[in-house]
Amino acid sequence: MDHKEEHLQSSEMLRDIVIGMSDGLTVPFALAAGLSGAVSSTGIIIIAGIAEIAAGSIAMGLGGYLAGKTEIDHYNSELKREYEEVDAVPEKEKEEVREFFGNLGLSEEVQYKAAEEIAKDKKVWVDFMMKYELGLDKPDPQRATKSALNIGLSYVVGGLVPLSPYFFIDTPVEALKISVLVTLICLFVFGYFKSRMTGVHPLGGALKVMLIGAVAAGAAFGVAKIFE
Repeated sequence: MDHKEEHLQSSEMLRDIVIGMSDGLTVPFALAAGLSGAVSSTGIIIIAGIAEIAAGSIAMGLGGYLAGKTEIDHYNSELKREYEEVDAVPEKEKEEVREFFGNLGLSEEVQYKAAEEIAKDKKVWVDFMMKYELGLDKPDPQRATKSALNIGLSYVVGGLVPLSPYFFIDTPVEALKISVLVTLICLFVFGYFKSRMTGVHPLGGALKVMLIGAVAAGAAFGVAKIFE
């Protein structure tokens, strides 16, 4: 059964969606709010919003790709080093295996037997050291690409929410009113589920996420009005 691996992958996907969606809902929302206080055409806001969503999704996706690639490179580097240590200082590596089982409360006899059994297969031995000595699980080789796509697409979906009213309403300030209502509701719902995933109090987390979005949009609108 591959249940554990599927669980890990889905957790990583949810984390990517949270990263992309949180910025996607907030940044274009603040941009649209700011422009609504400075321009009289929703067309300008739509063009600027789409441009920001495109640039933001690419930037966020690239960041996710680099983070995933770094994770893979780090694992491969440590894997190579562990193979070298197993070849160069096998007794020291066996001692580390015995220490692990000793910390579990097993007798010295069982410790030695377990270490010798594991050491019979170099791959098993190295995998054991990677997981239990270094605390590293083998990453998905496609992790970087998947992360980039998940974050980028989530950013696009999130960004279209505050921008959508401007497609149907000609007056920026009127469109902003609908955008504020829709986006704050989405931020509240998003914050609620995000908080449940991370173990934070759902209602408090939802209100916090919604408040951050509201403050960002309000600040952008106010600054635009001042400079106008």
